[in-house]
Amino acid sequence: MKHTFPFFFTLFLLISTFVGCISGTDKQSPGKLFIIGGGERPPALMQQMLNAANLSTDDYVLVLPFASSVPVEAAAGVSRQLSDLGAQNIAALFLNSDSLLTADALDSVQNAALVYITGGDQNQFMVVAQRTGLVEAIREAYSRGALIAGTSAGAAVMSKKMITGNQLSQAVYSGSFKTIHQNNIEIKEGLGLLAYAIVDQHFIRRMRMNRLIAVAIENPGETCIGIDESTAILVQNSRAEVVGSSQVVVLNVDKDAVFADKGMLGADGIMMKLLLPGQSFAIH
Repeated sequence: MKHTFPFFFTLFLLISTFVGCISGTDKQSPGKLFIIGGGERPPALMQQMLNAANLSTDDYVLVLPFASSVPVEAAAGVSRQLSDLGAQNIAALFLNSDSLLTADALDSVQNAALVYITGGDQNQFMVVAQRTGLVEAIREAYSRGALIAGTSAGAAVMSKKMITGNQLSQAVYSGSFKTIHQNNIEIKEGLGLLAYAIVDQHFIRRMRMNRLIAVAIENPGETCIGIDESTAILVQNSRAEVVGSSQVVVLNVDKDAVFADKGMLGADGIMMKLLLPGQSFAIH
């Protein structure tokens, strides 16, 4: 699949074009997902992302930085890291909720070989993506064989059911999840690239097990995935491989084995996997 780098549209900020290439062959369709749990992005981890993207000299990388409160800096940081690893043709698309995607820009999103979503606020990202038509453009790129990558907030948006980070029964976010109660963890619509899985990030470092347990019980049948920092899952053809330096937790709950009492959630037979780099699991 060929992705010709577009010079003619105006919404893109060309970050850099570098000598050298990452050689590759035709990509499979649909594409792949590279979902990073946040934190530091070691060069080895990002190299694995580029390897999975299998870029050719005609391909380009598109950075979507507007989940960040400092999108210019976020785009520049990612672009610099990727260029240091040998990537060429790196651009960034800057949007806000009042933006519209022109036909040229829409085509450029759809034809990117690697789309990278930075960290920040997943809710902010989805508001912009839904209002501008970007959601459909990203899905089209994925269906054409692109690798869609994201870190932190960019990981959360991959799911059809997205963890927003808000707690509904606790008005002030404290950074911790002290209960496993009904109707506490807010879920909204994400990009839907993972139709039957829900992603959590910064997982082990920030001790978010209670949150994911509550999400798993209230969404039985979904594969609930907690990805630690400096770690990712590479998703292709309903399989996910753990890459990076830490672990991934996977929870599954049967819909016939959940119950609640006085607002407290319960489940009989939660299936849990704690996976190390190199291991893989199925996403149904």
